[in-house]
Amino acid sequence: MQLNKNDINQLDRVKRLKIINSITGIKPGNLIGTTSGEGVSNLAVFSSVVHLGSNPSLLGFVSRPQTSDTGHTLTNILQTGVYTINHIHPDLVEKAHFTSAKFPASTSEFDVCSLTEEYANNFQAPFVKESSFKMGMFLKEVIDIELNGTVLVIGEVNQIIIPDSAFVDNDIDLEASCSVGISGLNTYYTLKKIGKFPYARLGEIPQF
Repeated sequence: MQLNKNDINQLDRVKRLKIINSITGIKPGNLIGTTSGEGVSNLAVFSSVVHLGSNPSLLGFVSRPQTSDTGHTLTNILQTGVYTINHIHPDLVEKAHFTSAKFPASTSEFDVCSLTEEYANNFQAPFVKESSFKMGMFLKEVIDIELNGTVLVIGEVNQIIIPDSAFVDNDIDLEASCSVGISGLNTYYTLKKIGKFPYARLGEIPQF
């Protein structure tokens, strides 16, 4: 299959969504936990979390345009300044997926999808208790992306909670943590480590 720009633009909306959401490959699967200014918890699945830098420790994610019945995650973050990022594991996939439904702001996805709010280390946003790999984030910046009305939400890592078994040789083993990846809108993958190599330096490149 080969598609040019005109072919892509003429695709059915859902087909285009699935293709363009998949062409980047497998992305990290995460649940972002927040609370509203009124104290209602919110949980939503995201596949756009990305590393932005290690000093300071910054992560970003893309939030879609807000409407009257969507965008509660961004609204809550703007109100409170804090949120959590929680890895999805195989036994959480179905529950995590259905947090993407357009629930009203007065409904907590934790309750509907049978996931448990966890408040750890005096952090003000809810972690997902069933996730063993989670981060507490402080909002640092929101950047408008005018091309499509989305925003890049940038946060600084304040808390990291991971199982000891997933921290191997001063590195995080995502296979050991049983973290899950996402492709497209609704397809989930387990992750398998296939190799680990030394830091690449000139003069130490193998002969291929």
